[in-house]
Amino acid sequence: MGFFSKLLKKASWKKTVFNESENEDIIYDREGIDFHDQTQRTRYIAECLEQMAEGSREMDLLKSEYDMVTSYLKDMEEIEALPGAQRSEVNAIARKLMSYEEDIEKFRSRKSPLTDEQFASLRRREKDIPGGLATIKENERMAVLIRKDLKRLDGERKALAFRRNELHETMDNMRGMAIIFTTAAALLLLILVIMQFALGMNVYIGYFLCIACAAIALTVVCVRFIDANHELAKTSGSMGKLIQLQNTVKIRYVNNRNLLSYLYIKYECKNGKELEELWSMYSREAEERRQFSENSIGAVEAREDLIRLLARYHIAKPARWVDQIPALLDKREMVELRHGYILRRQSLREQIDYNDSLARSAKNEITGVAKAYPMYASEILEMTEKFEPEGA
Repeated sequence: MGFFSKLLKKASWKKTVFNESENEDIIYDREGIDFHDQTQRTRYIAECLEQMAEGSREMDLLKSEYDMVTSYLKDMEEIEALPGAQRSEVNAIARKLMSYEEDIEKFRSRKSPLTDEQFASLRRREKDIPGGLATIKENERMAVLIRKDLKRLDGERKALAFRRNELHETMDNMRGMAIIFTTAAALLLLILVIMQFALGMNVYIGYFLCIACAAIALTVVCVRFIDANHELAKTSGSMGKLIQLQNTVKIRYVNNRNLLSYLYIKYECKNGKELEELWSMYSREAEERRQFSENSIGAVEAREDLIRLLARYHIAKPARWVDQIPALLDKREMVELRHGYILRRQSLREQIDYNDSLARSAKNEITGVAKAYPMYASEILEMTEKFEPEGA
């Protein structure tokens, strides 16, 4: 279209000159030219020769474009004249090609959630990621459970420490109570002895009650002390086991945390959720790229099929119709396209006629000068012979 625009631009003024001349040869004005002056004569003839060459060059370019436009119009006539079954076959392939191209354009115009670097990085680890993602999620689940275990074990350890303190306090209390009961019994027995020997009172019942009460109290105190001591031994044992278990869980926690850190570095993510999202985006992107590749291959095959089919139906330039699919499928588009080419051909015809007239007029002018000044005819002929190969 750039070449044709150039031609139209040139035509904008050439057409005016041509229309004003009413299809007559351009009339050259020799007034003021001294043909006896070699410089003026040579310049005038050279300008006429250059106009001849310019007209010939323009006609060569215009005829090439004119033939192309004409062939387009002939192709349109051939396509429009196709029988219904053949036209349906052409339209079916054209629709297929249009569908492929629309899908390809959608892919190219979409905004990918992944950069090319991210996609390439995920693609390199494509086979490892599903297993790695499962490992990360399992270890993250284990990390939650381990933290819960550590929290539970820490709570149990604090409870055992509290109970151990209570038992120590109970044993201390029992010791104090034993001392108090023993002291009280001793004092009471002393009082009873004084009462018996000093006052002559009968205190045997008092002895019995004092000894009985002291025995019962000390028995209770001893039993509670022994129970507390036994429970303390069990608590200390449980505390030891709990500490060992806690240490084991802490080791598991550290190993789990180190493994997760390594996996995060390996798969370039912050956590399993992020990797899962990246993998999901990658899977969609990979599928879209696969479809794009299939559509690209399908589009190439559809173009080749369309070209072969149009060539079979005697279309002169079938390859150019792969870029005019809307015109093949829509009669209004075809009418508009034909109208545009008809206008182009008319404009080209006018330009060709103008340049042909320009070349003939320049040639006639040179002949006229040679006839008007026969003494310079041989010189003019020599200039013409030298110039013709260059302008040809």
